[in-house]
Amino acid sequence: MGEMIIFAALSTNMEDKRYLLGLIREGEHQQQDFKYRVSDACKLARSVSAFANTDGGRLLIGVRDDGHLSGVRSEEEIYMMHQAAYRYCRPEPSISFDTYHIDGRTIVVCTVPPSQKRPVCAIDEEGKAMAYVRIADENILATPVHIALWREARKPGGTMMTYDADVQQLLSSFEERQTLRQVVRLSRLPRPKVVTLLARLVHFGVVRCEYVGQQFLFSLC
Repeated sequence: MGEMIIFAALSTNMEDKRYLLGLIREGEHQQQDFKYRVSDACKLARSVSAFANTDGGRLLIGVRDDGHLSGVRSEEEIYMMHQAAYRYCRPEPSISFDTYHIDGRTIVVCTVPPSQKRPVCAIDEEGKAMAYVRIADENILATPVHIALWREARKPGGTMMTYDADVQQLLSSFEERQTLRQVVRLSRLPRPKVVTLLARLVHFGVVRCEYVGQQFLFSLC
């Protein structure tokens, strides 16, 4: 009986190892990020925010960028993970923590599903709330258009679109791909109005928002 128990434990450990190595072989991408260690809960909260505001994803804590298993070093790091999720994110996201013990090292997998209450913001050291999105393997600061789009989507009646004079003026001002600042300047409309209209036009598939050359650009679909 004792030998059978030991065998089952070893089998489970090998299954966990195969599972983790399979994740690591995927590398960092839109829905996966590696963290060597947790030294700052605020920084970790940015990853949680980005995953929650995009397609969800996993944080592998105790894994280097090259895929090497370094392991979580202390209970303090695990405490910081919980701090990142529950103290430094607003609204509080849904997040699960799974701990694996592989080759004498502890690896924590934090799974963050896409939020139904976007924007999920990370709180920085000064108490400022900033929302992020996940693009490829990067956490990118969301634009005011992203914020407006998420808030429009949460309205009880849904997003409404009327092709009034302001919309026509905005659409007629487009010249290929433009930054938000360029759209405001060329349309000659107030910035808050442009942000709201762009969010609605993106929602209805009239305008496209792309991340190119480390900036968000808007263009007609």
